[in-house]
Amino acid sequence: MLEAAIRACPERAWSDPQKRPEWVAGNVVGFWYVAYHVVFWLDYYLADAGDEYAPPAPFDRCEMDPAGVLPERAYTKEEVLGFLERARARFGAAIADLEEEDFVRLSNSRQQFSRAELLLYNMRHVQHHAAQLHLLLRQMTDSTPGWVSRTKVPLGDS
Repeated sequence: MLEAAIRACPERAWSDPQKRPEWVAGNVVGFWYVAYHVVFWLDYYLADAGDEYAPPAPFDRCEMDPAGVLPERAYTKEEVLGFLERARARFGAAIADLEEEDFVRLSNSRQQFSRAELLLYNMRHVQHHAAQLHLLLRQMTDSTPGWVSRTKVPLGDS
């Protein structure tokens, strides 16, 4: 659903904060930022690296700044989709590698969750923002991509 929303966003609206803007720490941001935000945190929680986390280039750690610092530029769809592919592969591997102890073993993240609970937290966060992006698309274009009932790559495959 997240990928479908990103792909469906018209180029003219991707980084235009006037197209149904969102407010982040007092700044007006466009569609791109919501997409980037959700992929950043998806990857962060899947990395299970805590404060050692480093996103791939061209992304940086400003998303983790409590002051709400924004990236220096709007990331392109292609950049965000590439980042999403990385996170999707990590998610599939995390599901495939789940063991019974992961239901009680704490993750290394900011959240005090078991590793299994963190996967659920992550899915809820992605779904929340995917729905938000679909709403923005409906408001901007009076259209949204259809329901996606399955992942395009079976979990555990990459």
